[in-house]
Amino acid sequence: MGNSSEFQKAVKLVINTVSFDKDSTVQVFEATIRVLGSLLSAHRIITDSKQPFGNMTIKDYDNELLHMARDLALRLLPAFENTKTGIPYPRVNLKSGVPPDSNNETCTAGAGSLLVEFGILSRLLGDSTFEWVARRAVKALWNLRSNDTGLLGNVVNIQTGHWVGKQSGLGAGLDSFYEYLLKSYILFGEDDDLEMFNAAYRSIQSYLRRGREACNEGEGDPPLYVNVNMFSGQLMNTWIDSLQAFFPGLQVLIGDVEDAICLHAFYYAIWKRYGALPERYNWQLQAPDVLFYPLRPELVESTYLLYQATKNPFYLHVGMDILQSLEKYTKVKCGYATLHHVIDKSKEDRMESFFLSETCKYLYLVCIAFISHLLNDNIFKKS
Repeated sequence: MGNSSEFQKAVKLVINTVSFDKDSTVQVFEATIRVLGSLLSAHRIITDSKQPFGNMTIKDYDNELLHMARDLALRLLPAFENTKTGIPYPRVNLKSGVPPDSNNETCTAGAGSLLVEFGILSRLLGDSTFEWVARRAVKALWNLRSNDTGLLGNVVNIQTGHWVGKQSGLGAGLDSFYEYLLKSYILFGEDDDLEMFNAAYRSIQSYLRRGREACNEGEGDPPLYVNVNMFSGQLMNTWIDSLQAFFPGLQVLIGDVEDAICLHAFYYAIWKRYGALPERYNWQLQAPDVLFYPLRPELVESTYLLYQATKNPFYLHVGMDILQSLEKYTKVKCGYATLHHVIDKSKEDRMESFFLSETCKYLYLVCIAFISHLLNDNIFKKS
């Protein structure tokens, strides 16, 4: 947000106090997207010659955050060793490597959503190791997809390549696998990533999409993406989860804006009903299956991307509506609380890290866009 003094203070605090030399077992996926990703992002902000956020440089900065990112990534690398498929173990001890009793099962999203951070690290260091292991994991998962449907399951055995979870959908266990295929292509320009994404998208449209063919015309229900068996394409259940709300944003990035508009409207209708997105929603019963909402960012991200694609001020109002709901139902003395129950609005003593790093970020960007829209319409005049 341009607050350079707080940013510089936080960077120095991390450099002076954080060490990864700890007897601590972490999730490879979570450590990568949250810790490794934040170190790389902060390093790029500091070293960006254009300094688009104001003066975020650090006096005498000597790439310390990049060195820390490398140290962390080296401690995560044992997760990629001794697996017959190249798909990483889900957890690793930062001191001793893969625990002896480690689980051989991992979710597709967890194992296949490491390429952005590992790829950036490799390119900043000039060391291809990190990108290579992440890319190998993606291709190993891709090669295990169904020959009949082209779909992937949500849980796989990293030694045998056997699908333990055969559910294919857009939510938990698979969501960011698709997201990273496209965003990796946007970032690195590797044609293989785009080809995999396009093939996956065709399978998703063929087997997961239900409802009328066109978004805004014709008979039948509005489009909806369901959970199916990866091998047969048969419906497995009648719920969708809140993580799926990222997909309209991904459709915007691939250029399928009309379908994105329709799918976003479905999730926003649920939000309007409850002032939040329940973790699972049964579309057949039209009622929540799992009632908590941990302040997730996916709907806000899709809202922001749809505004950027369409410039329709409707999406600015959606963003403000989401913001007002969070203020009304989740704000507490020391932050914002997970909703334990979206109907009675009871709360949990918990605020996930993604609330600040993602939900608030996209809300901030929506607010900036809203102010810009008002200024451009001469509703306000600059003083």
